[in-house]
Amino acid sequence: MKPLTLALAQYAIERVAGVEGFGARLDRLAAEAAARGAEMLVLPEYAAVESAGHYVASADVVAELAAVTSRSADLLAAMRAAAMRHRLWLAPGSLPMPVGQKIRNRAPLIAPDGRVAWQEKRVMTRFETESWGISPGDAPAVFATPWGLIGLAICYDIEFPALVRAAVVAGAWLVLCPCCTDTMWGFNRVRLAARARALENQCYVVIAPTVGAAPWSAALDDNHGYAAAFGPVDRGFPPDGVLARGALDEPGTVFVRLDPERLAGVRAEGGVRNHADWPPDPKPCPVRTPA
Repeated sequence: MKPLTLALAQYAIERVAGVEGFGARLDRLAAEAAARGAEMLVLPEYAAVESAGHYVASADVVAELAAVTSRSADLLAAMRAAAMRHRLWLAPGSLPMPVGQKIRNRAPLIAPDGRVAWQEKRVMTRFETESWGISPGDAPAVFATPWGLIGLAICYDIEFPALVRAAVVAGAWLVLCPCCTDTMWGFNRVRLAARARALENQCYVVIAPTVGAAPWSAALDDNHGYAAAFGPVDRGFPPDGVLARGALDEPGTVFVRLDPERLAGVRAEGGVRNHADWPPDPKPCPVRTPA
């Protein structure tokens, strides 16, 4: 498998002019990423929700959700257009979308010819359940790309080892994690979980967050984080496993080139073999009483 160059957006939430404004902004980001040699651009979870501010007079979580879900097809069309125009693989974050009678948080992965595959968020945060009524999505999948199989874990899902492990067992060497966190507690949970998933699976995990303040939005009012790429903590990799990272809470793009062959080497010759040594699902723990 060949190396992959990614552009990871530290995406500052802005009050864009609706779907058209979001599409224009995405087009600029895709153009810049392609010009700098990126083959895939990754945006954060709920990046497109910024478009709701154009349609909602004041911060209102329910109205913002309705504004986005009712325009999800148009937002997807803008995402596909950017990928096709710039001949780029695009992971444009996630969209709350109607699926039958439910709303799910869905992340598309878009090929340069406009084809789309989906990963749905599996585990909901309290905000998604209590404020938006988002329903849990389908189980993890892996995605066929020119660089091999890739997984995608949306924000909170990265905190659950079994979800990422399922993708790695299915052949994913890289897991994309678009995220949106409104506190440093939330961002650090995602960051530390992403590093742990890379360590325990001897794989790559990348994160792309929303950043900045948007007081006009009830859903995206405060955003913290930085984009980063993590790998195994072993021979041939940095001692802390951090391959690239941006500056905290600053808008920008982090570029990183990831080589799957390095993973094959560390899985075979590393100081440990986390990927192979993953224990089977444990049985219920026995209770022992000191004698």
